[in-house]
Amino acid sequence: MKTRHGTFPTQLATLVGNSNAIANIRNEIETLADSHASVLITGPSGSGKDVVAQLLHQRSRRAAHPFVALNCAAVAPDLLESEMFGHEAGAFTGALKARAGRFEAAHGGTLFLDEVGDMPLAMQAKLLRALETRVVERVGSMLPIAVDVRLCAATSINLFAAIDRGAFRSDLLYRLDVIRLVMPALADRPEDIPLLVAHFTAQLPGPAVTFDDDALALLMAQPWPGNVRELKNFVERAQAHHPGGRIDADRATRLLHRDSPTTPRRTTPPPPPPPLPSMLPAGNIDLKTILSSMEQAYIVEALQASGGAIAASAKRLGLQRTTLIEKMRRLHIPPHGQA
Repeated sequence: MKTRHGTFPTQLATLVGNSNAIANIRNEIETLADSHASVLITGPSGSGKDVVAQLLHQRSRRAAHPFVALNCAAVAPDLLESEMFGHEAGAFTGALKARAGRFEAAHGGTLFLDEVGDMPLAMQAKLLRALETRVVERVGSMLPIAVDVRLCAATSINLFAAIDRGAFRSDLLYRLDVIRLVMPALADRPEDIPLLVAHFTAQLPGPAVTFDDDALALLMAQPWPGNVRELKNFVERAQAHHPGGRIDADRATRLLHRDSPTTPRRTTPPPPPPPLPSMLPAGNIDLKTILSSMEQAYIVEALQASGGAIAASAKRLGLQRTTLIEKMRRLHIPPHGQA
């Protein structure tokens, strides 16, 4: 169920698969569910990090309290503080009444911050303070509000590389990375694909589509860059095109390539385009001189066409005015483009 504060699951999340990687994550979830320690869930986009966060909540003593989710990449930076900590009436334009933030909404339960690596640096400092003090302040208020939340964060980027780029705070990473769970890419657990396909088809309304063994073998051999999310979309596409039908390897191939089921497949590849003729003359060339001459010719023509107007010439050439002036100085071009 969606609310203004996030996602409150109405049914138990399911981590589908029998691979060793998924079995290990299930064991970790059962072991760590009742811990108060923050959890950082990493893995590629679409691999199911949100499912792990929901399971950690649902298996814990906090399960009777809210599970509140916030995608840090989906909220405008200037609204993120209000979304996370809430605001008082009149705190900013459009704040007509007071509103609790995600921390308050998750009191007693779990707060899940998805794509935390995309959080602006200024907001990272405020999140760090909230995690250290377990106190938040609404925007426009100085009244401290104590909160009791278990924080789960997820990211699909390398936070250590982000720290090296100056895009993520190292002290916040160490606060989040108390416990780490790593979701594998779907391509690293192909044995789970038949179970996932069966799980997704069972969730779809209407006559269920089925997949034969050859189709499943084909799916298990795919790279799935979008991971579980991409596989789910593929199953939904198969159901839409073939409701109640049976998917063989041929149909699966066409669906993977997003062809219409009625579009015939090309049996032979198109002929390669003819090679372009070489533009290089015989012998050696001075590329720097050639490029400078071409640049000078274009600038002179633009200046002459505009009557020496620098701004108009720069606009026509797709340059900043100051950039054009610098090029004119370097190439010794007079203001009107005349020799």
